[in-house]
Amino acid sequence: MPEALFLFVQLEYPWLLGLPEGRYLLRADPDADPERVLVLGTLAAEQVTPPVRRGPLSARRGSRRALSETSADAAPVPTTRVTIVDPVPLSAERQAQAWIDTLDPEREVHAAVDVLNRILHFHRITAADPHINEVSASQALVIRVGWGAGEQVADGRWLHARELDRPLRNRGTSAGGPARGRRAARRASLGHELRFAQLLGGRGTALVCEELALRARLDLDRGRLRHAAIELDRAFASAIAELTGEQRQDLAIRIAELQKLHEGVQEQARIALSTVEGRVEETSRPPDADVVKHALGRLEAALRARAAQSGASA
Repeated sequence: MPEALFLFVQLEYPWLLGLPEGRYLLRADPDADPERVLVLGTLAAEQVTPPVRRGPLSARRGSRRALSETSADAAPVPTTRVTIVDPVPLSAERQAQAWIDTLDPEREVHAAVDVLNRILHFHRITAADPHINEVSASQALVIRVGWGAGEQVADGRWLHARELDRPLRNRGTSAGGPARGRRAARRASLGHELRFAQLLGGRGTALVCEELALRARLDLDRGRLRHAAIELDRAFASAIAELTGEQRQDLAIRIAELQKLHEGVQEQARIALSTVEGRVEETSRPPDADVVKHALGRLEAALRARAAQSGASA
C-alpha cells in the first residue's frame, strides 16, 4: 500500500514568533476533524565569532574607547519554520502534483497565514502577552508549497517542494490600469514618508483614533468581526472628537459623514456585546459585516485625507 502524502504550505520568519515549538491541531469544534495541523520549529542561528579587540583598553577610557576599537558584527538570529499541513491524506503523487500545478498562490498562502495567525491570537490571549504579534505573508523569508510523508511534514521536511516568489503582496492595480496603480502607490509612499518625518520631528500628532482604526482593520481582516465592531465604535468616537477639535475646514464634509455613520457603528458594537442571560454569546446575531466594513473604510479615508493635507501644508 503506497504511503500517504500530505500537502503543506511552509513559511520561514527571521524571528521567534512567541509560540513554543511543537505541533498544533486546529479544530472548528471539539467533535470536528482537524482543519489544519501547524508544525512550528526553530532553525538554530549560526554562531558568530566574537569580535577581537585591537590592543589593550584602559578602564579610564570607558565604553566610548571600547566601541571605537571593536567591529560590531550582527548578532545571530534564529529562524522560525512554520509548516501548515492539510490533514486529509493523498494516495498518489500525481494528485499532489496536480494541486501544485493548479493552486492559486495568493489564496493558499494567505489561507495558511490565517491559520497561523488564529493560533498566535489564541496563544496571545491565553498567555496574556500583548507582545505576541500576528504576521503577514510578505514578512516571510521563504515560502514553499509541497508534499511529503506524514513523519516528514510533521518535522517540517518534505518529499517535494516548490519555492514561491516573495513577498506576496496585493498585486492588484487600480481601475485605471497598472500605470495608474503604480502612481497611486508612489503617492501613498510619499505621503507616508512625509507624515513619518513630521512625527519624528515633533511637527505632527498621532491620533488615538488612528491606532484604534488599525486594530479594527486587523481584526476585520482576520475575521474577528465582534472585536472589529467594538474597536470601530471607539475609533469613531475618538475620531469625531479629535478631528472636530482640530477645526480644519477641509475636513468638515468628512467629519459630517463620520457623524452620520456613527449611529450605525454604535448599533453594531451593541450587537457585538449583546448578551443572553448575562453572557456574551458567540452564537447570537453577529454584527453586520458590510456596515462595519463600509464605516471603517470611510474612517480610513478621512484619516488619509487628514494626513495628505497635513503633508501638503508642511
